[in-house]
Amino acid sequence: MKANPSVMRAVAVNIDNKTKDFGIDAFVDVELEIPQLKPTDIRVRVKAAAINPIDLKMYRGAKNPGTVLGWDVAGEVESVGVDAKLFQVGDEVYYAGVVIRPGGFSELQVVDEKIVGSKPKKLSFVEAAALPLASITCWEALFEKMGIPQGGANATLLVIGGGGGVGSLAIQLGARVAGVKVIASASRNETQEQCIAMGASAVVDHSSPLSPQIKALDFKSVDYILCLTDPAPIFADLADIISPQGKICCLVESSVDLPMNLLRTKSVVFSWEGAFTKSLFRTKDMITQHEILNRVSELVDAGRLKTTLSEELESISAINLSKACRKLSEGGVVGKIVINGFN
Repeated sequence: MKANPSVMRAVAVNIDNKTKDFGIDAFVDVELEIPQLKPTDIRVRVKAAAINPIDLKMYRGAKNPGTVLGWDVAGEVESVGVDAKLFQVGDEVYYAGVVIRPGGFSELQVVDEKIVGSKPKKLSFVEAAALPLASITCWEALFEKMGIPQGGANATLLVIGGGGGVGSLAIQLGARVAGVKVIASASRNETQEQCIAMGASAVVDHSSPLSPQIKALDFKSVDYILCLTDPAPIFADLADIISPQGKICCLVESSVDLPMNLLRTKSVVFSWEGAFTKSLFRTKDMITQHEILNRVSELVDAGRLKTTLSEELESISAINLSKACRKLSEGGVVGKIVINGFN
């Protein structure tokens, strides 16, 4: 029987799974209408997609049938919108997308070209899919929010939670692009080893008070802190560690209101980073995400950055997506889990 040319395969959230765990009923294999292009969109044939904490959060909040997750994608341009100028059919690309549109666990995905970059030539689609969301997040946090100079900065950066996909890239960007001395935090042997492999000069254990550990490394304070975990339990530590006129950037929503007055005497700058802010609000500088991803591709192809892929699953399916989400939700994942495209 001839396949229906107007539909595509995808993996959707099973909203009938009342437990909201990641058992065999968490997702369903479905067929959906092929998404249509807006003027500045490109339509991408998905070759690989990675799993992220945002997928877990959106899964638990999903209420609509057919919700498709997936915010780390690599693929090949299949068609372009009438006003799209950055890419041509056949180009290999990678991107994070935007959470108000369907995600990448589908055969085809539509995305605005201004948040898409050219895939690193030296990486496979699977290797490349581990990078876009972390690349945007870390680049914006380090170089836009905290304003760390690129190249030869005589400064120190503390990365809280350095063993995951975002932390692994933050360490690389700090050490190899900004040229700062990077201290990372990790609580297990394998994540500590990952931090050193990514370029950290030292590792501290965030399951114990941080301030005495930093001082034991002969640092009176650090100039920049990138916090990739809930800042509330360690905020007093961060306020003690940060240098006068230093900068702190956080990614994860705080579980309680933060005591910001702790930063006042040192005149510390505090900011939030959200990789989807520009695409959600279609900010005037949205095109910078295209530029960031292209710059990261150049750095990867030059051998200065490497993929944070840690595990590859064979093909996009409900079973494999459940497996990946379950692993991530249990904690302890080092780097990124990426699922190959459809068989």
